Amino acid sequence: MKLTRRSFLTRTGVAAFALSASPQRVSKMKFGLTTYQWGFDWDIPTLIANCTRAQAFAVELRVSLKYAHGVELDTSEAKRREVKKRFSASPVRLLGLATSERFDATDPGKLNAAIESAKAYAKLSYDVGGSGFRVFPNDFHIEVPHEKTIAQIAKALDDVGKFAADFGQQVRLENHGSAGRLTTLAKIFEQVTQPNVRVKLNSDPHDAEGGEFARNFALVKDRLGYDLHCHMLNPSSFPYQLQADLLIDLGWDGWWLVEQGEKVPDRVQAMIELHQQFDKLVATSLKRA
Repeated sequence: MKLTRRSFLTRTGVAAFALSASPQRVSKMKFGLTTYQWGFDWDIPTLIANCTRAQAFAVELRVSLKYAHGVELDTSEAKRREVKKRFSASPVRLLGLATSERFDATDPGKLNAAIESAKAYAKLSYDVGGSGFRVFPNDFHIEVPHEKTIAQIAKALDDVGKFAADFGQQVRLENHGSAGRLTTLAKIFEQVTQPNVRVKLNSDPHDAEGGEFARNFALVKDRLGYDLHCHMLNPSSFPYQLQADLLIDLGWDGWWLVEQGEKVPDRVQAMIELHQQFDKLVATSLKRA
C-alpha cells in the first residue's frame, strides 16, 4: 500500500495523540510508622508530635508489650475514647494495632486463645479509631503436615474476620514466619472466604530469593491490605525499588510503615531520612520509561 504524505501525517498524528493521552504513573502510597521498636517509650502526645515532624501521617501501635502509648486489651473505655479523640484531632491517623497473635499452634487450647484474643483486638482497634490489626500465620511444625497447618490458619482467619467485620476492621495477615512466605499465603487465601482478611507485606528477603519477588508478589497482589512493613535503615537484600514499582503499577494506595529496631542518636531525624528514602523510591518508580 502506497503511503501518501496525508496518510503518513494522519497515522503519526494518531500515534502521537495516543502516546500523549496514555495515563501517566501516579503514586498513591504514603509513609508512616509502626511503633515496634522505635516508639516503645513514646506516649500518645509524643508519638503524634514526632510523627508530625517526620510527616509520617499514619501510625500502627504495637500492643501486648506495655509500650508507653498505653493501648492494651485492659485499657478502660474512657481511655479508649481519649486515644481516639487525640488522634482524630491530629494530622496523624491511627491506622490500627500490631498484635502478636498467631494461628499455627498445635495445641487446640492455645489456638482458641489466639482466636479469641484477636477478636478482642478487633474491638480495641475499633474503639480507638483504627481500621484493622496485624496477626501472624506463623510457623510450620515438623509433626504436622503443611496442608493441615494451612487449613487451620485459613479457618482461624475466617473466624476472626467474620467477627472483625462487624466492627469494620481489616484483619492483616503479615507474611511472617516459616508459614508466612508469600507462596504459602497464596495457598492460605485460596481457603479464606472473608473479604476483610488481607495480606500485609513485610518486605522479607526470603520472598525475593532467586529473583522471584515479582512472581511471588503476583500471587497475593489482589488480597493486599492497607499497609505494609518496611525495614529500610540499612542496605538490604530486599528489592525495595521493585516493590515500589509493582505497587505503583497496581494502583495500591496504602501505607509503608517503617519498622526499625536499630539504635540511632535521633529517632525522629532517622524517620525523616527514611521518609526521604521512601520519596526517592517513589520518584525513581515514576520516572520509568
